[in-house]
Amino acid sequence: MNGRQGRIGLRLDDSAVTRQKVKTGTVRRILPFTLRYRWSLALLLLTTALDAVIAASSPLILKVIIDQGIMPKKLSVVVTLSLTIAGLALVDAVAIYAQTWFSARIGEGLVYDLRTKVFAHIQRQPLAFFTRAQTGSLVSRLNTDIVGARQAVTTLLSQAVSTLLKLVLVLSSMFYLSWQISIAALVMLPFFLFPAKMIGQRVQRLSRQGMQLDAEMGSLMNERFNVSGAMLSKLYGQPDQENSLFASMAGKVRDIAVVGVVWSRLLFVVVTVLTALTTALVYGIGGTLAVHGAIGLGTLVAMVTLLLQLYGPVNTLSGMQVSVMTALVSFDRVFEVLDLQPLIAERPDAESLPAAGQALAPEIAFDSVFFRYPSADEVSLASLENIALRRPERLDDSWTLDGMSFVAPAGKLTALVGPSGAGKTTITQLVPRLYDATQGAVRIGGRDIRDLTLQSLRDTVGVVTQEAHLFHDTLRANLLFARPDATEDDLVQACTAARIWDTVVALSDGLDTVVGDRGYRLSGGEKQRIALARLLLKSPPIVVLDEATAHLDSESEAAIQRALKSALAGRTSLVIAHRLSTIREADQILVVEAGRIRERGTHEELLEAGGLYAELYRTQFAQQSSDELQPEASAAGTA
Repeated sequence: MNGRQGRIGLRLDDSAVTRQKVKTGTVRRILPFTLRYRWSLALLLLTTALDAVIAASSPLILKVIIDQGIMPKKLSVVVTLSLTIAGLALVDAVAIYAQTWFSARIGEGLVYDLRTKVFAHIQRQPLAFFTRAQTGSLVSRLNTDIVGARQAVTTLLSQAVSTLLKLVLVLSSMFYLSWQISIAALVMLPFFLFPAKMIGQRVQRLSRQGMQLDAEMGSLMNERFNVSGAMLSKLYGQPDQENSLFASMAGKVRDIAVVGVVWSRLLFVVVTVLTALTTALVYGIGGTLAVHGAIGLGTLVAMVTLLLQLYGPVNTLSGMQVSVMTALVSFDRVFEVLDLQPLIAERPDAESLPAAGQALAPEIAFDSVFFRYPSADEVSLASLENIALRRPERLDDSWTLDGMSFVAPAGKLTALVGPSGAGKTTITQLVPRLYDATQGAVRIGGRDIRDLTLQSLRDTVGVVTQEAHLFHDTLRANLLFARPDATEDDLVQACTAARIWDTVVALSDGLDTVVGDRGYRLSGGEKQRIALARLLLKSPPIVVLDEATAHLDSESEAAIQRALKSALAGRTSLVIAHRLSTIREADQILVVEAGRIRERGTHEELLEAGGLYAELYRTQFAQQSSDELQPEASAAGTA
């Protein structure tokens, strides 16, 4: 149990990630996002300044009420100035309302801008990024961190302006009334600032640790709450250990939160005590001056009121340092994702691959392709994959594809066969540019795919993988994902060709049936046929199938093979084959072993050669051949 917790949970004292400091230049990078709302920002600052002026002027009016109204018993002065204070309060209420409205407008706009930018940036990351990053950690960046970043531009900005203005106005008023008391109050200021700096640094580290732990806990919930994770937990998991694991992670989140609250509260306690001591000092000095007639009673009351308004901003500035550091950590974590440059990028001068109809399907060529999968530091972030933080990655210098060269002829079916781990799936991933060749080139129609726009490449290549993924949406939405402008007739034709229409019609809501998380309301064969229907709806000139019939029973496979035979006619097809029927239909068979093409030819030619393919045929396909011959023999005996 301890091993599992140590592998998944983040210890508070051993993570370099959570001890990172805010990078220099973070504040400068925030400015472009805020300048988009400069007019709203200007109005926010204007209303904030108005609030500060009203707050600083009230004690001065109070002094006049006492010295020129109450003491000489002039009722008109008391009434007039009291109404003035009431009027200023109403104006201040309107200013605070406007301040809140502009703050919300800027803040939510900033959240929108950051979320859409980060989402689009993550979408551009290569497949290797998603194989390493924890989904919960990514979601945390889009939610918790971005919402935390909003605070820096709205609440903190308005607080900073209001606080500084109040500080200047209050100090000016205090020196105007009594320089002696003002100097005594200023002497105490350093005692407020030192604890703020010390505690602020501690809270910054705690904040980063808390964000990391929240992301880890979110990742655990994400993995356990999706259908695949829930099924695996029910089949193999041990509920007591799972609950204990989650409790351990939640306990660390709790402990970090408790420590953070204690440190933040400690700052408040220190400042409160210092404020009380300073207030006592001012009462002592001011009272002495009032007794000796150096200042009036109204001045003393105004000075005490101003003092409270002085240390209010000082307290705010002290706590603001903690809040600013926390918000900057959020921005830093967001920028950390935005700074991760995708390995698969479109060149500025990329050209579109000419649209090709079925009769003009281009050929696929691998030209001395070497490939190895990228390392973690090339495609991911340590803070997005917690396990990588505990165990350094062992570098593998071996090639997954070792100088591979072949041509998949235009409009022909090329089958890939070979032992597990030979590199077949890697080949199919390089064609749609899920990865780039480390050396050499992959060409479509004679053009290096790195010179093509990503959109034209997606339009040209259609892929069906072994694990057909469906979104938690309707069948219609999952099909239209491949071709949003498809008509109802197009959907029906694609489903009919994929031999899934009868199943769709039998569902209570037909095409509007929600398939559930990852399509788990459908069987494996049904999901695969929906994926094939999606491919047929897209109708690309190049088709890549990675064991696309692996989950089908014999009857369904036979139906799909008939559909594919007509659908793939005239298209360039690259198929990983585990079925003898697929191999027999191939115009060319490539035998892959250890990242190289060992043999090539037709089924009959390779059997006759007696090499690796013949051996694979005997071990993998002979039984399929026997099974296919049995129905024929049975039919002949009946005749």
